[in-house]
Amino acid sequence: MLPYPIQITDPVYIKKGSLTSFQQFLMRFIKDSRDLPFLQLIVSIHLTVIPLAILLYLPLLEGFWWWGVALPYFYLSQFYFKGSFGLMLHCFCHRSMWQPKWQWIQKYILWFLCPFFGHLGESYNSHHIGMHHIAGNMPEDSSSTMAYQRDSLKDFIKYWMNFMILGFHDTFQYLFKRKLKKFYVPLTWSESLFFLFAIGMCFVHLKATLVIFVLPFFFARLVMMLGNWTQHAFVDPIAPEDELASTVICINTVYNHKCWNDGYHAFHHLKPSIHYTEYPLMFEKYKGQLAEKKTFVFSGVHYLHIFTWLMMRNYENLANHLVNINGTFKNKGEAIALMKARVKKFENLKHNINVQNEILVN
Repeated sequence: MLPYPIQITDPVYIKKGSLTSFQQFLMRFIKDSRDLPFLQLIVSIHLTVIPLAILLYLPLLEGFWWWGVALPYFYLSQFYFKGSFGLMLHCFCHRSMWQPKWQWIQKYILWFLCPFFGHLGESYNSHHIGMHHIAGNMPEDSSSTMAYQRDSLKDFIKYWMNFMILGFHDTFQYLFKRKLKKFYVPLTWSESLFFLFAIGMCFVHLKATLVIFVLPFFFARLVMMLGNWTQHAFVDPIAPEDELASTVICINTVYNHKCWNDGYHAFHHLKPSIHYTEYPLMFEKYKGQLAEKKTFVFSGVHYLHIFTWLMMRNYENLANHLVNINGTFKNKGEAIALMKARVKKFENLKHNINVQNEILVN
């Protein structure tokens, strides 16, 4: 385990000198200079991903030459930009960053840019804001991990397949029963229009549609479920609803620089609307609560490391990267024992969901 205090190297906002002329131009669209990296990312996507996607639909490339563009395109969009874009979308859902007259850009991003990265219009917003942050991984959450053994690859596959098949249905049911029309209507339109669009575009250019829209859709839902699984892998059996005890934090990782401090998931559930650059600054303030709740804080690794080690049941590696705040754990064995206790499957959850749904209906 790693001793505390520990120096945190994740990105925080540091006001630099005067803005460049390009940054000054971008500032006319947004309210907060801390969001300039988002606009720079959007510009980069329009200079690379979008032109290449259009090129793949045009009858200019055939055979080897088409694949010579398609493969770099897929890497660029689905590996280089995907994480940054997806977590930028996550930030957009929680904070309004646009000047009033430029609010329409948000809709443009949701309905035009999102499908290139496997996200469907306002579907993510409806699921994440309308349900996940309200249900908080509890049984009624359609992406809840509680019904699964969280160090089992077999259970993760069940979890992913269940969300692929029933995710829309379960999310819609949750929102509809709570009369959250502002979420279930956009969710329905987003899912329906994407599938109609994808089917139609297959008749225009099958290979391009598969590479640009269909495969990214499946890949995005795999990545999102993998992330959610890991973020909510360690659930306190005594207080599963506790935002700190049942989520994790990853610090000092390159992932936080690329994906806007997404590693601070426990803090995000605690204060979802604050700017991502503020999360590292919260650490010292909340260290006492983190120790009390025995929140798992990992340093130098990100969610993919944690997921892989969970699937291998390599608790030794997990414990080696665990930050022992204020002597929370007496030794590595105690920390590993708690990890194993917090990944256990919860029983009788289906009954609990049915009872809650009956209460809502009645």
